[in-house]
Amino acid sequence: MNTSENSERLKRWRLVLGGGSADGTGCPLGGDEARMDAALARLYGDDEGEGEEGKPNSRKGGLGKSRPGVARWLGDIREFFPKSVVKVMQQDALERQGLRQMLLEPELMEDLAPDVHLAADLIALKDTMPARAKDTARLVVRKVVEELERKLAEPMRSAVAGSLNRSVRNRRPKHNEIDWHRTIRANLKHYQAEHKTIIPETRIGFGRRKSALRDIVLCIDQSGSMGSSVVYSGVFGAVLATLKAVQTRMVVFDTEVVDLSDKLQDPVDLLFGVQLGGGTDINRALAYCQTLVSRPQETILVLVSDLYEGGNQAEMLKRAAALAGSGVQVIALLALSDDGRPAYDHAVAAEFAGMGIPSFACTPDLFPDLMAAAINKQDLGQWAAANDIVVAK
Repeated sequence: MNTSENSERLKRWRLVLGGGSADGTGCPLGGDEARMDAALARLYGDDEGEGEEGKPNSRKGGLGKSRPGVARWLGDIREFFPKSVVKVMQQDALERQGLRQMLLEPELMEDLAPDVHLAADLIALKDTMPARAKDTARLVVRKVVEELERKLAEPMRSAVAGSLNRSVRNRRPKHNEIDWHRTIRANLKHYQAEHKTIIPETRIGFGRRKSALRDIVLCIDQSGSMGSSVVYSGVFGAVLATLKAVQTRMVVFDTEVVDLSDKLQDPVDLLFGVQLGGGTDINRALAYCQTLVSRPQETILVLVSDLYEGGNQAEMLKRAAALAGSGVQVIALLALSDDGRPAYDHAVAAEFAGMGIPSFACTPDLFPDLMAAAINKQDLGQWAAANDIVVAK
């Protein structure tokens, strides 16, 4: 057996035995093998097991509350194991997590505090739940969504609607529609010195249109690491869909692309159409989004992703450049969550910066103001700086 074959065999035994002094291989793991080992350890590790010389086994079990959470773990096992094995591991996860019993007793859900991470985990596990458990999971997710809507919907509507109203000019405004700053500037030549006042011969006001003023495309990475961002995006997408002055589309992707725009009326249905976990093909998602653009100058494309491309990165960068070059306002949100500064692909973010595509993380409470700034075509770099947000370079 050559050295390469021996090394591969040792790695396989190392993955089977779980590491620590008990495995006897002395074989270190790195890269994908380390991620595969971590995925196995979180499910099948044994806190009580001991290795040789009475030393505890290094493999620790349980999926628990630890980051990156169940959704990312599901994404890892889908990447590294065949579907038949993934199904078995997901069923084992349900049993070991204790979620099955909890979900089969709806009365236990009544006192559960709404939590976006719990919602993301339930959505990730939805395909392995029995029917009754899935019904309860939907109730829990609806509870989370309703809590988020109470907190976020009105700021979103106010910020976006206010911006849209001010993007249209009306030469015959009602009193409460007058844009006083523009009206004064337009009538300075009519200043009456003796009366110290301006005669407003021309009045300029804010107006409305019946047709959409902006087309908004939310392009959401549904890989496991983006769980909470997907939940927030779904809620904001549903709120935007209620505003007649914008046309909103929502697209989710991993290695496949799914258009969930027809589910925006019910954010819970929308979220249960998401398949958290799996790989990432941003290029494919952007290719689909290109087909949705009919008015580049009036289109805002929000890509919510950590920018780790599993597909053709060179083609993805060309496609992003083409979208930005056509006049589409492209924004890359590295995360839409309260979880702090996320991990992301710095090289891709730097390429985006060179194209004029800002890349930064955004908390949910700032997202309405971000959309208002985008609608008003403000410099988003300046907007981010004013809100103490670090833009990737």
